[in-house]
Amino acid sequence: MTVEKKSKEEQLAKFSENHENEKLTTNQGVRVSHTDDSLKAGERGPTLMEDFHFREKLTHFDHERIPERVVHARGFGAHGYFEVYEPMSEYTMAKFLQDPSVKTPVFVRFSTVVGSRGSGDLARDVRGFATKFYTEDGNYDLVGNNIPIFFIQDAIKFPDLVHSIKPEPRSEVPQAAAAHDTFWDFVSSTPETSHMVMWVLSDRGIPRSFRHMEGFGVNTFRFVNARGQARFVKFHWKPKLGVHSLVWDEAQKLNGKDPDFHRRDLWDAIERGDYPEYEFGVQMIEEEDEFNYDFDILDPTKFWPEEQVPVKIIGRMVLNRNVDNFFAETEQVAFHPGHVVPGIDFSNDPLLQGRLFSYLDTQLTRLGGPNFAEIPINRPLAPVHNNQRDGFHRMTIDRGQVAYFPNYLQANTPQPDTEHGYTHYQEKVEGRKVRERSEKFKDHFSQATLFWNSMSELEKKRIISAFHFEVGNVTDKNVRKRVVESFNNVDGELAKQIAMGIGVEPPDKPGGSGVKGSSPAVSMETTVFDARTRKVAVLADNGFASSELNQVVESLKEAGVVTEVVSKNQGMLRSADGHELEAIKNHSTTGSIKYDAVYIPGGRENVDNLMQQGYVIHFINEAFKHCKPIAASNEAVELFEVSQISSLTGQESQDPEVSDNLGVVTIQNAQDMSSFSEKFIKAIAGHRHWKRMDRVAKVSA
Repeated sequence: MTVEKKSKEEQLAKFSENHENEKLTTNQGVRVSHTDDSLKAGERGPTLMEDFHFREKLTHFDHERIPERVVHARGFGAHGYFEVYEPMSEYTMAKFLQDPSVKTPVFVRFSTVVGSRGSGDLARDVRGFATKFYTEDGNYDLVGNNIPIFFIQDAIKFPDLVHSIKPEPRSEVPQAAAAHDTFWDFVSSTPETSHMVMWVLSDRGIPRSFRHMEGFGVNTFRFVNARGQARFVKFHWKPKLGVHSLVWDEAQKLNGKDPDFHRRDLWDAIERGDYPEYEFGVQMIEEEDEFNYDFDILDPTKFWPEEQVPVKIIGRMVLNRNVDNFFAETEQVAFHPGHVVPGIDFSNDPLLQGRLFSYLDTQLTRLGGPNFAEIPINRPLAPVHNNQRDGFHRMTIDRGQVAYFPNYLQANTPQPDTEHGYTHYQEKVEGRKVRERSEKFKDHFSQATLFWNSMSELEKKRIISAFHFEVGNVTDKNVRKRVVESFNNVDGELAKQIAMGIGVEPPDKPGGSGVKGSSPAVSMETTVFDARTRKVAVLADNGFASSELNQVVESLKEAGVVTEVVSKNQGMLRSADGHELEAIKNHSTTGSIKYDAVYIPGGRENVDNLMQQGYVIHFINEAFKHCKPIAASNEAVELFEVSQISSLTGQESQDPEVSDNLGVVTIQNAQDMSSFSEKFIKAIAGHRHWKRMDRVAKVSA
């Protein structure tokens, strides 16, 4: 098979139009002389039916909105490429996993699951992580999430799950939230959801950005090599910047201040050349070892602990180009787990089996019929030859009189490729027709306990706090009590702590699944800590010390950290020695919640001005509350004395080792800022300084 040597970007360019400096036409190419008034019978008369321009313009407008996705409606996408590190022929015949010199084009769509297209980015929710590989063998779609498991075991329960978590039908409330009666009624009535709920209520439910988010294929697939040998596999995307989160208070405020925070972050990172990068990994289990685990490897509510089944890193993906048109690309892209290439096959995972039907069925409705693969963003780079014809929105002009097989008139073409065509793995299947589950599928709590055991004490506190918010918003007290009783099966102390915050009695007897082990790999405290692409707010006013500010900003830039100057008003600021600096943001357009860290330079006039601005003190206090790195040099340290940072005792604040450990970096009476900058960069790489939480709680109280 010969593949047309044309990049996805070049292919999309064929369908791109730049309308600048062009004359206005109808969709038929007829030039339009006037587009401000419809054709009427007299200047005050009725509009005439013969006004084809009016009818075409209004008809197109009436149909510009296609049905949004039932789930994953709010998404954002980007282009990039994938390259494998070494040939994987021992495990799979998939061609895009063989040659390290080949860059396979990809398109990735990130999304929230529950909310509508108009909802905010920062809901506590699962995040979609779907990747379309434009390979020489055709399109391969890896359609996953940022959590390695799912709520349910069998796809037949998917409508029930989604109906429960969507806004309640009588009121259409709440939007993009699980904190309501019907979802927690479903959870407390469906024990298999317990494990997934633990993940969603952990920090994973509110990621810092799409760039700081893992991706998982969720379901169990197969690799098949050229000899017909198969292995069970699970797929992983691991961000090079590490896995990091927001805090709940921060996420709630961001949804008001900037509901497009995740979208904007991804767009801006790509535009400035900070291309997001993820490593691609696989877990593999030999077929003869299928039953050697205390969980069923086909159960989608279970993950394969990395300590038992290591992740083999086999390649990387780089996202390096934003879309040209959101609707044409991100909104019309169609993913389907059934879009596979030779070398990748399915397992009997019952959730996957249902997805193989549901995704295709959904695209037929959303995109107007069976020809959605001809939309430019979905069109494969590999040539397409078959006997499918007609249907809504057919774009290919098929020549010839034959549209069937076998045929004499066209010499039996196009014909099957018996040598290179896709061949399903010949798994032996036998059994009675039953509506049942594997016995191991019935263990709903062991891995939920394993996840709980794997969390640090601070991570556990944040999970309990999430339960208090979510279940605390349930109005039916019996449902709240049922939730406590259900999670008593996970851990007795967890159930007790949940009960304490939501006004119900704790269980009579402490429970638990009896699992004592842990999986350190699932704790976010074991992730990569990297300062690159982090965003720092520089709080400044007239009279700032330009030398120290410039030294710090330059050091941050060299470390790959992004800075923005924030002041009372946008525009030029004047330093104490007459230099100028532009404030990009003012107090109305931003807030500490939009940054990873804060720096305040010295300068007597600068600090005196900032001291009079309540917003600045609030900015510092909020960053302190959210455990972000905060740094001040010389006179600016005085600002800490009137902020919540003063909750550090005098002795502690003078001890650099203690102060630095809490993410508060200071220097006084210094001109050389190199050591200060080094400590600040290290603090930024640490992301959050959770050891500050106890002090924050005391100050807030």
